Amino acid sequence: MTPKNEQKMIFNTLSGAAGVRNLVARAEQHRLAEQALLDELPPSLQSGTRFVSCHEGELVLSSDSGPKASQIRFRQHDIMAAARNLELFRFVWKLKVKVVPPRFQDKAMAKKLPLSKENARLLQEEAGHTKDKALRQILEKLASHVRD
Repeated sequence: MTPKNEQKMIFNTLSGAAGVRNLVARAEQHRLAEQALLDELPPSLQSGTRFVSCHEGELVLSSDSGPKASQIRFRQHDIMAAARNLELFRFVWKLKVKVVPPRFQDKAMAKKLPLSKENARLLQEEAGHTKDKALRQILEKLASHVRD
């Protein structure tokens, strides 16, 4: 069966109330597994780390930054040993870490610094030496924005 047909079958099985209940149940199971696994991680690695999957003994985690992913890889034997103590992850033998940076980062708005008196004087002086009338007017207008 082609992957496209498999995808159609998955969507057909999820249609209706039973399919939605199944999907919600699987999401809840994933959330509980993630919470149990994150509780086993060192506190410094818990924030920004997510459980992606565990399939055929391969545990996949995602990290929000490269340095944190390196720390997880560095401590992978301890993490896998702690994960094996949990019933869900008792057959884990391999750990894979992916870096998934956050989608949106809040960037601080650039603060416009007021024009100093010295810079205003230099702009006014340059306006006096300029032959272009439009440029002179613009430079004089900029010079008038001096801070008090």
